Amino acid sequence: MKYVLLTLVLTVIAAPAFAAGDADAGGKLFTKTCGGCHSIGEGARGGFGPELNGIIGRPAGTTTDYQYSDAMKNSGVVWTREKLAAYIEDPKSVVSGTRMIFWGISDQEKIENILAYLETFQPK
Repeated sequence: MKYVLLTLVLTVIAAPAFAAGDADAGGKLFTKTCGGCHSIGEGARGGFGPELNGIIGRPAGTTTDYQYSDAMKNSGVVWTREKLAAYIEDPKSVVSGTRMIFWGISDQEKIENILAYLETFQPK
């Protein structure tokens, strides 16, 4: 019983840290997993995928330097942290008909890390 309680307490204490993610780890993962198509940071622009500066809070399909699919432009999606997490996990379940060729990431810690990294490029 005491081990169950200890596990519960540690889970509650550690949960906020996990939810915040690790931006440094996310940056490395972004470069490896996303960077082939997406750019972010100073000088970022659309390429094989749209640039991702300020993505959180932005309506899908609205940057001017990328030609989005009709599915993305007409999705009505606004990129909240939760919506991005779902998209990173399974893009086609969030925007059916997206042209993004990516099978998703099922590891929630990796998703949180990528989100933490993306958040470092939000307007202040």
